[in-house]
Amino acid sequence: MRAKYIRVSTLEQNIDRQAEKGLELYIDHISGSIPFKERTAAKRLLNDIDKGIINEVQVHSIDRLGRNTLDIMQTIELLTSKGINVISKKEGLQTLVDGKVNPVSKLMIGILGTLAEFELTRAKERQAEGIAKAKAKGVYVGRNTGSVESKEITLNKAKNTYIANQLSKGFSMNSIRM
Repeated sequence: MRAKYIRVSTLEQNIDRQAEKGLELYIDHISGSIPFKERTAAKRLLNDIDKGIINEVQVHSIDRLGRNTLDIMQTIELLTSKGINVISKKEGLQTLVDGKVNPVSKLMIGILGTLAEFELTRAKERQAEGIAKAKAKGVYVGRNTGSVESKEITLNKAKNTYIANQLSKGFSMNSIRM
């Protein structure tokens, strides 16, 4: 069976751009900086691969696998060592051709992984610069301490509902990734 791995960073982000009919979907709402093997849907995907259910994994783009070059390369290596062809639609890459590792794909994935990691670093730098400028102008207040929202309003937020659901399933606060 063919699968599609989808990753967005927050619960509020839409997956429509990445979704595709006819494929088993594995969807993570988590930062790309979290290692692939530590993500809930990725763990399920790896488990299904080990069971022999999945033989191909598609991603919208390589950066959906992560924002860390080493983690992306280790994930690709793990999947291809299990005979899984990883196909990146946006870049037009596939890791196996006629059952053999595609060396051009391996080169391109290394480059694209490095670019994904670079972009994450740049985004964090831009955020820090923006906060510093806002603080200098006196308009940055940071996160509010304490909440004036009712318990009902707080728990009805998508992120908080997700966390409460995960806690009720026995996950610890440290293991829950957004």
